[in-house]
Amino acid sequence: MLSLPDWSRIFQGEANGLLHGDNWNLEFDNSIISEQPQQGWKGYIRSTSARFQCTGCRRAWPSNRVMVIFHMSLVNGQGQVKVRRFRQNCKRCTSAPMVDPDIDAQNIAVLMKNLVKKIRIKCYGESLDQGTFNREKLEVKSPHEPDHCEGCLAGICTRE
Repeated sequence: MLSLPDWSRIFQGEANGLLHGDNWNLEFDNSIISEQPQQGWKGYIRSTSARFQCTGCRRAWPSNRVMVIFHMSLVNGQGQVKVRRFRQNCKRCTSAPMVDPDIDAQNIAVLMKNLVKKIRIKCYGESLDQGTFNREKLEVKSPHEPDHCEGCLAGICTRE
């Protein structure tokens, strides 16, 4: 599973030369809510593909419906991005804890490309097309389980 420094490195690589020379930092924040960015912050939501593994029974499963929320702010040349990766839990274990998604580097890069584009539009007022870069989907053999998806439980799972 890629850590925050990995996400930050990929973000910096995608942002290089595109964010007007400002400094941007990335942090994980599981408390952010999609429709309620703090005052002065802008929100952005995407779905991606990831794998999960239960910490109880070790069962693993893929999902193509993993929601990721970004909140971004730029003040005096200092940019900040907060990231929340929505979790899932095991459908076989009773009271299984929610676990973080394991998103591969290629799909993190796609998320970061889309994020940088959104920062350019929302924080710098650039007029870019609204299209997005597409992620690599995983082969999924069972249907999405809304009762075990933090994004579904928060009411945001199908929105992008």
